[in-house]
Amino acid sequence: MQGRVGGLTDSHAHLDHARYGEERAAILKNAWDAGVRTILSIGIGDGPDTMHRALDISREVEGMPQTPRVYASAGIHPHEAALADAPALAKLDALLTQPEVIAAGEIGLDYYYDHSPRDTQKAVFRQQMGIAAHRKKPIVIHCRPSDNSTNAWDDTLAFLEEEWANTGLGGILHCFTGEWEHARRAMDAGFLISFAGNITFPKAQQIRDTAARMPLDRMLIETDAPFLAPVPYRGQRSEPAYVARVADQIAALRGISTDDVAEETSGNFRQFFRIE
Repeated sequence: MQGRVGGLTDSHAHLDHARYGEERAAILKNAWDAGVRTILSIGIGDGPDTMHRALDISREVEGMPQTPRVYASAGIHPHEAALADAPALAKLDALLTQPEVIAAGEIGLDYYYDHSPRDTQKAVFRQQMGIAAHRKKPIVIHCRPSDNSTNAWDDTLAFLEEEWANTGLGGILHCFTGEWEHARRAMDAGFLISFAGNITFPKAQQIRDTAARMPLDRMLIETDAPFLAPVPYRGQRSEPAYVARVADQIAALRGISTDDVAEETSGNFRQFFRIE
């Protein structure tokens, strides 16, 4: 894997998370040793005041030997939607002008925890889509419904179909947990579908079924590190190196090699974001 041009791409990791502390350099070296060559560091911070930290990390590690190339996003997570005041939205707008910031996100709807009122989540989702469209940046979507429901999927896909698809900018459905129909509608709206470590969990058969059916040229892989560590690391702190285990699972589902999954998903990432 380490010799393959391009290597693995972790399309969603929270490199600025406090669980890494002073170990970030070691975490990035672990990723390099596992064949990871590109990481999208998600810029939500602990809330709007710290959404710049992913960009800071991208700049800090630029050009460092044996370190993956780190790109950044910026956005206000639905958990913190109630904090999305005018200065926060202005900060997002400014961050999206920076070349290292290649996407707005993660943004969207979370009806599982409801840390912000749902009407507020929707309003802030719409505002951030407007900013991203103005800056011509794709969006990274967080979508989590309440238990035994598709309510957040229904609302998210309505937003994407009615208010985003016509921008032609597309985006990523991060840590996909929905049904095939949700994935199909998102792809029709110009989105790539990203699978995380939970695809390896014993009860995640619905996710595996969707991944097996997914066109490979519309797929990405991720860790959502430090969350959702895949089997055999489940329950531990995740890190970008573990994206190799996600690639292994996809490869097993599709009857292809892990190298093929790495090459295809990394190529999808580069092509989508126009990275040479």
